[in-house]
Amino acid sequence: MVTTDVLKEKIIEGLNLEDIDASEIGDTDPLFGDDGLGLDSVDAIELTLVIEKEFGVKVTNIADAETIFATAESLCNFINEQQNA
Repeated sequence: MVTTDVLKEKIIEGLNLEDIDASEIGDTDPLFGDDGLGLDSVDAIELTLVIEKEFGVKVTNIADAETIFATAESLCNFINEQQNA
């Protein structure tokens, strides 16, 4: 089972975010936009690849991507659901 702490570390490593520590990212903070981590559309593509490589999970329904990638918690829940399916 993937924890949000492990996921946040993988996000930081995979996206080369140098000036942030995993403890600075709240589980329910938005990953995208100005209110949260501030990721953009290019980061979304890279994050998708990180999730596939690190956790063996693919996002196949693009319509659900906004909900899946909303927060570290929602992404973690998706990864765990897919790994347990």
